[in-house]
Amino acid sequence: MEDNKLMENPWVTKSSEVVYESAWIKVHKNDVLNPAGKDALYSYVEFKNLAIGILPLDENNNTWLVGQFRYPTNSYSWEIIEGGGNPEQEPVESAKRELKEEAGIIANDYKELMRMHLSNSATDELAIVFIARDLSFAEAEPEESEVLQLKKVHINEAYEMCLKGEITDAISVAAIYRVILELK
Repeated sequence: MEDNKLMENPWVTKSSEVVYESAWIKVHKNDVLNPAGKDALYSYVEFKNLAIGILPLDENNNTWLVGQFRYPTNSYSWEIIEGGGNPEQEPVESAKRELKEEAGIIANDYKELMRMHLSNSATDELAIVFIARDLSFAEAEPEESEVLQLKKVHINEAYEMCLKGEITDAISVAAIYRVILELK
């Protein structure tokens, strides 16, 4: 039963304090005993929403990427369609809303592609990614703070963009690589 011992939490939380909170995140500062039994501080970010990613794919294996300026990285980013999801709601409902909002796409078929923890040493953020098929098109309805550019590309071109470092968003890279593997 050695494996079970590895699954037990070796950290002991002595105290926890929320040092910052916004509508999107909470920052926790915890006094802990680390796995070596020594006093330590461990801070992490708790996300209030799920990260939702959607990779729409048409019958010719084309997809749509969103381009936007990302404030935290001070750079322009090409990504699959992404947004926040209410943890009290079915994740696919958030996926449907985001796909319509950002790209004006309505899909009749959604399949969960993967779940990922993003930067799990410093955050609890959970990403749930869907592939959307059987597409129809309407008008996009982005939020007022979103200045988006939409680009239709073949999935192979999206994959090449990842390889060249033109797509660096973790959710996007993982989703595109996963779809490429599934299409083989």
